Amino acid sequence: QVQLVVSGGGLVQAGGSLRLSCVASGSIFRINTMGWYRQAPGKQRELVAVITSGGSTNYGDSVKGRFTISRDNAKNTVYLEMNSLKPEDAAVYYCNVRSTDGALRQISSWGQGTQVTVSS
Repeated sequence: QVQLVVSGGGLVQAGGSLRLSCVASGSIFRINTMGWYRQAPGKQRELVAVITSGGSTNYGDSVKGRFTISRDNAKNTVYLEMNSLKPEDAAVYYCNVRSTDGALRQISSWGQGTQVTVSS
């Protein structure tokens, strides 16, 4: 099993910044893609950003130019730097890690959500 610990959510004023972190541990042979998703009340979960093991990134259209995803492979950690936050960014943010275990099984793991609230 893979455990994910997420931190960094909270309340921020519009225009402000927050940084989310997600640390993976457990039965990990190799971490492949790491990413962030979010879900606002009454809406479907949507992609925020993903980063591959090689460092390639992909962002949801609504966050391009404002959010930056990065990872520290030595620490099995993925970060999400969120700048110029808007009220519509408010949601529960989830970390997702796709990894391979020692038996070469592909595992997709989700962290506990962290609430991001943006006041206008």
